Amino acid sequence: MASPLPARDRNRWSVLVVLCVSLLLVAIDATVLHVAVPAVTEDLRPGAVELLWIVDVYPLMCASLLILFGTLGDRIGRRRVLLLGYACFGLASALAAFAATPGVLIVARALLGMGGAMIMPATLSILRHVFPDRRERALAIGIWSAVAAVGAAIGPLVGGALLEYFWWGSVFLVNIPLMVLCLPVARWLLPESTGDREGPWDVAGALLAAGGLFTVIMALKRAGGGELYSPLTLLAALTGAVLLTLFVRRQRAQPHPLIDLRAFARPAFGTSVGCIVLTVLALVGLALIAAQYLQLVLGLTPLQTGLRLLPLSLAAITAGLLGARLLQRMGPRLMVSLGFVLTACAVLTLMQLGEQDRPLLMAAGFVLLGFGLETVLFASYESMLSDAPAGRAGGAAAIGETAYQFGAGLGIALLGSIMNAVYGPAVRGAQGVGEEHTAAAAHSLGEAYSVAAQLGGGPGLALRQTAREAYVHGMHLTLAASAVLLLLGALAALRLPRLPAATGPGAPESAAVPVGPQHGPRERPLLPTGVTRP
Repeated sequence: MASPLPARDRNRWSVLVVLCVSLLLVAIDATVLHVAVPAVTEDLRPGAVELLWIVDVYPLMCASLLILFGTLGDRIGRRRVLLLGYACFGLASALAAFAATPGVLIVARALLGMGGAMIMPATLSILRHVFPDRRERALAIGIWSAVAAVGAAIGPLVGGALLEYFWWGSVFLVNIPLMVLCLPVARWLLPESTGDREGPWDVAGALLAAGGLFTVIMALKRAGGGELYSPLTLLAALTGAVLLTLFVRRQRAQPHPLIDLRAFARPAFGTSVGCIVLTVLALVGLALIAAQYLQLVLGLTPLQTGLRLLPLSLAAITAGLLGARLLQRMGPRLMVSLGFVLTACAVLTLMQLGEQDRPLLMAAGFVLLGFGLETVLFASYESMLSDAPAGRAGGAAAIGETAYQFGAGLGIALLGSIMNAVYGPAVRGAQGVGEEHTAAAAHSLGEAYSVAAQLGGGPGLALRQTAREAYVHGMHLTLAASAVLLLLGALAALRLPRLPAATGPGAPESAAVPVGPQHGPRERPLLPTGVTRP
């Protein structure tokens, strides 16, 4: 294989394309399985616990390992970790596509999560290295964050389109040719870089962070599934809290910590991380609710559901492309605050939806939602990453992605609990239906439809209508709670700097620094393979 091009000869925009393609696959994989669950259930016949792990193990593994692999990339090379992620993701996709048992599929999904945890922070930290000029980097981050948002949004569309013609394994099989292409291209095109490499890498700290995040997010997901007070949920939450407390204490005592906790005291960094958590917390549960609303209440197919979400994706792309210009004119504080307000307006618009299909109102709400969401995420990621020293770009990227995943788990727990608190009691009180049937129907709208079909006649129709009404009512209250969270985010954003600050704490960058051998003292470029130092 040919040696990589020297950094000064690389086209940084070509590098961005490679990074975005790999990020798109990881983002799509986070949601593509949602529409394939019925087909997987019919083919593999997993138990309830196995099905839960098939769906949840990917985000659990990805979220828990982000800090580990993000900081490891700062130590051994970000491109090296990215290439390992490509290989892991491609092999795991093949294993998942041809899984013959639920256990094999769970293992494959776990490996996909591990590969995603290698890829996601590496793409953002390499972007930070390749675009030292903040104005260009702002545009690059806008494109990067739009790709991430679009990938998650079109996951159901991709899955629905594939399931129209192929078996469920095809949703994983499409990853393989792109990963096979990305490996040699990235090996040749992407520059290698590390952080300052001061002191040993804190392996124990990385494992504490991984274990703590895994158990905390698992507890949040179980709470959102209606198991808030189960012993396993409480044990997972307690274990995670203890492990994360030990991690924080260890980082404070380390001369060379994995994460500089003092960064959270800086408004540009700490507030940006908080805004990411609040944004995703308010919206990730809504994505799941929207998919169920479109399919179960309105009766749309998976493909039609994906098409209904297209306005959201297009608006997010537009906001990402305009993000750099908006940031230059508004500054982080005004941009994030207005983004939160716009997203809250979108949520309030969607509250007008009911049991009847209103496609124009829905499209308008999704356009506002996509633009507002992407505006907040773009400005938050840009402020957070630009505030971090270049030598800690991998750790900063990992913190941002961990905040995203943590917000997702918290959103599912909080908004899922609100939905369950409204939906369950209403269905259990259905008139003319036995207690054993209403208890099963109270688990989810899909189960309510199954029970109604078994009952048939008047009782079946009554249960179906009660469940639909309860679901829509729960959706309205969930949307109202999301709007409150988003408005709180607008207030929190007032702590952000009014104007874009110089990159890094006390380490400004020039307005136009070429990609190549020029680097600050915190960034250590590695020579391409086969090139010796003179």
